[in-house]
Amino acid sequence: MRILNLLALTTALSLPFAVPALAEGPATISVTGEGMVSSAPDLATISLGVTTTADTAAAAMSANSASLTAVLDRLKAAGVEPRDMQTSNLTLNPNWVSYDSGSTSKIQGYTASNMLTVQVRALDTLGSVLDSSITDGANTLNGVTFGVAEPRPALDAARKKAVADAIARATLLVQAAGSELGPIVSITEQSGFSQPQPMFRMEASDAASSVPTAGGEVGLTASVTIVFEIKQ
Repeated sequence: MRILNLLALTTALSLPFAVPALAEGPATISVTGEGMVSSAPDLATISLGVTTTADTAAAAMSANSASLTAVLDRLKAAGVEPRDMQTSNLTLNPNWVSYDSGSTSKIQGYTASNMLTVQVRALDTLGSVLDSSITDGANTLNGVTFGVAEPRPALDAARKKAVADAIARATLLVQAAGSELGPIVSITEQSGFSQPQPMFRMEASDAASSVPTAGGEVGLTASVTIVFEIKQ
């Protein structure tokens, strides 16, 4: 029986056999395309607030609340809707004063601060809104940013430009290498495309009695990565 098994093993090893070749996938190229569409802004976001100081915490907060109430009333009178005003930060802190070269310190009054985020949808009133806020007690202004209330149409146009840019780049590279661009394997949209970047251009302002502002343009960008096959 051992002789028969040995003969069978020897016969099996002597038979010809073929190792299947590993299938190679098609050659590919990955290219990232970018597109940007400029649009006139129709929305402004203001970060403003009221900061007050007083001898006691209660007095500082009371004065702050009174000033902020006046600011809110003036904003409403200027046409800003309640839904477009939101408290973003409220703080009350003691004012520490150092004595004896910093070895000792004590509280000397309190500071209350209330920050407000305001959206202005009628940009032609932006200057007067800022002016009214400052007149009625807003003494902190952290900046103004411009945006688009409905960015989808501009973003879709930017996406189309990004795809066209990727196709053009891939075609150029593949043809320069002496080959031909094949079908699309995959398309991936990069994150962060929806963040509008303001592009300021001084071209407009409100009335001379108001704070001068300029909206310029807002650039909305999109980025896509496309993988193509390369025809050999």
